[in-house]
Amino acid sequence: MSLGSYDEDEHERREQKAKLDAEFADERSEYRGELSYDSGESTEALLDQFREMRGE
Repeated sequence: MSLGSYDEDEHERREQKAKLDAEFADERSEYRGELSYDSGESTEALLDQFREMRGE
C-alpha cells in the first residue's frame, strides 16, 4: 500500500462518515406531551424572598 492509496481510502472513509452524520442531523425528534412547573409560591412571595436575600 502506497501513501497515495492510503490518502484516497482515508478521504473516502471521511466522506462516508460525513454523509452519515449529515443524514442523522436532518432527523428531528418529535416531542408530544406537557410540561408544567409550579413552585407553590406566588410571585409576590418570591419577590419578598428575593428582597430579603438581597438585604433590602
